[in-house]
Amino acid sequence: MLNKRLLIKRLLTYNDENSFYDKKRQLNLHSKEGKGKFLKHICALTNANPNNNSYIVVGVEDEDNKLSGVDFFDDSKIQNLVNAYLHNPPQILYENIPFPKLQKNKVIGLVTIIHKDQPEITSFRKKIHKYYSGFTYKRVGSNSTLMIANFDLKDTNSDIVATIEKSAKNNIKHTLDGVFDFMNRHQNNNPNYKVFKEQFVLCWSGVKKTINDETYYSRVDIEMVTEQVKLFYSSLDEVDIHYNDNSFIITEYISLGINNNLNRYPLEKKVLHFADNGNYKIISEFIFNPPQFDKKTLFHLYNSNNALVEKIIKKQSLNIIEKSDVLKLPSTYLILSLNNFTDAKEKLNSIKSFLKNHTEDIYQEYKEVLRVMRKVQYH
Repeated sequence: MLNKRLLIKRLLTYNDENSFYDKKRQLNLHSKEGKGKFLKHICALTNANPNNNSYIVVGVEDEDNKLSGVDFFDDSKIQNLVNAYLHNPPQILYENIPFPKLQKNKVIGLVTIIHKDQPEITSFRKKIHKYYSGFTYKRVGSNSTLMIANFDLKDTNSDIVATIEKSAKNNIKHTLDGVFDFMNRHQNNNPNYKVFKEQFVLCWSGVKKTINDETYYSRVDIEMVTEQVKLFYSSLDEVDIHYNDNSFIITEYISLGINNNLNRYPLEKKVLHFADNGNYKIISEFIFNPPQFDKKTLFHLYNSNNALVEKIIKKQSLNIIEKSDVLKLPSTYLILSLNNFTDAKEKLNSIKSFLKNHTEDIYQEYKEVLRVMRKVQYH
């Protein structure tokens, strides 16, 4: 079982990117340009490593390998993106890896490109941004190079990748250190742990509250300590947690409403199944049924939100009521987006810098709202 934190440390000893490993300050999967660049690197690394895994480490400064971190990323549809645009797509795994010295709520992203049993050249199947159908790339040193003609897939990295992965194997000390570290970091948020199948150590924490005899948690953090992988993070939403000897079940809820008339709606269920053979899998089920509101009320909300955003963009002074309404902008734009106001996300993004510099809570809510919008869009 690989300790992913150790794996990242081993990869970063190779200060320059190479044909089996790349590093990025961040990924931009919200634009066609960003998606295209990401797919180019996936294509190139896959073709350079037909017989072993390749890796992209996200949240690292290029010059000095400093770990700057990125936000928790739970985009379970990243594989769909790869399948949609690439011929002979590899299997992709994106994981969030916590490091003790990172800023609060930051992780290092680890993209694993899993080698294919029957390697064939990977290429673009359709155009995205400036990358056209039929384009294929291969990693040459630290560059993802456009290949003009057909080429042979050659194994040049299996030995070194196997050595790196072997050196990142987990042990009892790493596991115990991880459990104690988690417990200390979350000592005020009801930390717990459970061992599944005598192999997997799962830690979780959250602010507990009871509503109608049901227990929910907010500010939830869940980590698979044996792999040093953060499996779930939510700064605001409410989560219901259940488990048995074989599974750990997370049901995520969001609260939505107008004029403080809030209701709780189930968003997504994730089930971790643990097997006796040392493997586990995560099954996600999107269970959200977006609430619909009165159109007249929504248009009033839309117009008042837009007027407030316009004042913020023009840096005009806000009165007391408007300052209070600013705190509601992320949640109300989410409601508008769920009710077919197609530019709601664009309006909200236009004041990102303002929200970022306002308070940490409202900026966290802004990021949570974008996460929900992305999930709804995919489904």
